[in-house]
Amino acid sequence: MSLVPSVGRELSNPPSDGISNLRFSNSSDHLLVSSWDKSVRLYDANADSLRGEFKHGGPVLDCCFHDESSGFSVCGDNKVRRIDFNAGKEDILGMHDKPVRCVEYSYAAGQVITGSWDKTIKCWDPRAASGPEGTQIGTYQQPERVNSLSLVGNRLVVATAGRHVNIYDLRNMSQPEQRRESSLKYQTRCVRCYPNGTGYALSSVEGRVSMEFFDLSEAAQAKNYGTFATGGCDGFVNIWDGNNKKRLYQYSKYPTSIAALSFSRDGGLLAVASSYTFEEGDKPHEPDAIFVRSVNEIEVKPKPKAYPNPPV
Repeated sequence: MSLVPSVGRELSNPPSDGISNLRFSNSSDHLLVSSWDKSVRLYDANADSLRGEFKHGGPVLDCCFHDESSGFSVCGDNKVRRIDFNAGKEDILGMHDKPVRCVEYSYAAGQVITGSWDKTIKCWDPRAASGPEGTQIGTYQQPERVNSLSLVGNRLVVATAGRHVNIYDLRNMSQPEQRRESSLKYQTRCVRCYPNGTGYALSSVEGRVSMEFFDLSEAAQAKNYGTFATGGCDGFVNIWDGNNKKRLYQYSKYPTSIAALSFSRDGGLLAVASSYTFEEGDKPHEPDAIFVRSVNEIEVKPKPKAYPNPPV
């Protein structure tokens, strides 16, 4: 492990191609990482140790935890997998008709939810992995290709191409509770629900973030946002104060684009995937790397900057 105070601790044995996502466990500092090198890796972020690795049949586009030693992955080969690092075993939960872009596990419902470029989301029961389609609970058509999913409690937010946003209750998936359009001008890159369950943050390719609430009343819209982090193709990570709509601080520049971010369970650590996202096409770039840093370690305090809301 090398210690670089300006950007955090760099983990050993990173993926050899673009990092598609990384996630901290809900109960430890284990870190799950998916990559275009067809791998899913499990790290102990504190010990800087690679605890296990699975290789798939195509680029791995997303991953999430099930428990401390197992998780789920989705892939460019259209398959949805459950992977168990302790047993060294993988099960195929099922397939989509096109590459699967994102995956979430609902602890509330005990279901795996996947979103695909085939314009569907599917729900799976991971306890019944008896065959390619033996675990499927339902398929739900979407208006366009699914770009991102996020869960909080029984609420599921689906962001698709064409700036569509569908909000579901997992207890009744027959139709969305709400159908919305992104308030941002360009394509959605990522959606993440607030931990308190009141709404979600939506980011787009133009580098803006909108903060939305499930409750559309005026009283709800006046609520506080909290603190959150953003990372961009410029290699910078910013921490924002949503309450005052100001940037709190900016970390020193990372070697290349920020492909993914994840807070640890207590919010004390931030994992940063420094991985070129090909926003400028195929060109020479820095190697892919994973950094873990203390959230409170501040190097750069820029002048206050306007909160990244869309123009009115």
